[in-house]
Amino acid sequence: MPTSIKFYCNGLGFELVSTDGKPAPDFDWVLLRLNEAEVMLNTAYDPSERPAQPDPARIAAHLDTVIYFGCPDVDAAYKQLLNNGINVEEPKVAPYGMKQLYLKDPDNYLLCFQWEAKQKNS
Repeated sequence: MPTSIKFYCNGLGFELVSTDGKPAPDFDWVLLRLNEAEVMLNTAYDPSERPAQPDPARIAAHLDTVIYFGCPDVDAAYKQLLNNGINVEEPKVAPYGMKQLYLKDPDNYLLCFQWEAKQKNS
């Protein structure tokens, strides 16, 4: 949880809104907010059942999940991520017209910040 909170708050700019009330960093869940977007993070294990290291098979399974965020200025988000030390590739326009910026969070979930691409005048 501490690694994810650092990534989402320091890296992406979310703010910690609410927790389960346990002392930091021993939260089992947190509610984070960035503008109008909210994300709730929850631990996968009860404290007494947490493995010393993440289970690679469980982490690999997260690759089939993408969390999409509406982001009116994808280019500004890209610059902010770089300024916050997050290694991310430049945004690209998908064939269906969405400008998209993809990255993975610490738990290997794929995140996409996207917005409809502006059409260039011919």
